[in-house]
Amino acid sequence: MRPLPKLAASAAVGTGAAVTGYYGVLFGESLLARKAIGMSDDRPPSADGVYGDDLPGRPIRCILLGDSALVGYGMDSANDTPPALIGLGLSHVLDTPVDVHSMAVVGAKTSDLHEQVNRGLVHKPDIAVIVVGTNDVTHRLVASPPSARQLGATVRRLVAAGCEVVVGTCPDLGTIRPLPQPLRWVARRRSRDLARRQMVAVVAAGGRGVSLGDLLGPVFDEKYDLMFGADRFHPSATGYANMASVLVPSMVAAMRERAVEVQSVTQIHAEPTSDLMSLDQAADRAGRQSGTEVSQQGRWATVLRRRRAS
Repeated sequence: MRPLPKLAASAAVGTGAAVTGYYGVLFGESLLARKAIGMSDDRPPSADGVYGDDLPGRPIRCILLGDSALVGYGMDSANDTPPALIGLGLSHVLDTPVDVHSMAVVGAKTSDLHEQVNRGLVHKPDIAVIVVGTNDVTHRLVASPPSARQLGATVRRLVAAGCEVVVGTCPDLGTIRPLPQPLRWVARRRSRDLARRQMVAVVAAGGRGVSLGDLLGPVFDEKYDLMFGADRFHPSATGYANMASVLVPSMVAAMRERAVEVQSVTQIHAEPTSDLMSLDQAADRAGRQSGTEVSQQGRWATVLRRRRAS
């Protein structure tokens, strides 16, 4: 009979080799996926500017922070990018001009938000929208806890500067077809975990979290050719419009609550999906349904789905 220490050492070596081999497979698949997806240096035309400039009132100053999801990577027209879609939507619903400035950068990770905020605060924003996290998952598999903490710190910094903050949490990357298995399974698990942690960090820091968890889910899977762009990774014009339509209602709610007088234009209905619950419970609930917003009331949190009145 072999001594137990030798057996243990043999098992440890075997386990280590298996783990090394597993991550070797993931690394190789990630390289193949990036090659399949492809990236170019082309960027859409800038959509920065004032939307609804013929409307009365001081323009609401809005900044966009994050990655390619808010850049509008793959679009040829500025009008199809999230900055334009958000500026148009916000000005239309609030019936006031909106001055949009995008600090978002293709390939940005959560750690890059600090510099984006430095540039964004120059514009003295009234509201900021953030979408980030995809590159934390796909590039070197950045751990979720520190990524979420960095996002929370970013939100606190913006709130301290007098800015409303709306964050679209990390999408579910498990439906991205260029990602092979088991990389796709890992991306799904990590993106969902990151989204839940982001929601908790954002709300605890005083922002509003909007679940984008299913944005790349059933509807994107069912209408894949319509919702995704040519690289099969970034959204198409329709996909970006879908994302903006989820974010704008929460931005409207934030600005209306901020305003001294509530305007009575296109009404936004808030539909509570449950009673008050803990922040962790609310984050889990939001992660299972896209377009949901989590807000905090003292020790408790609530989950809402916002929609435009028909």
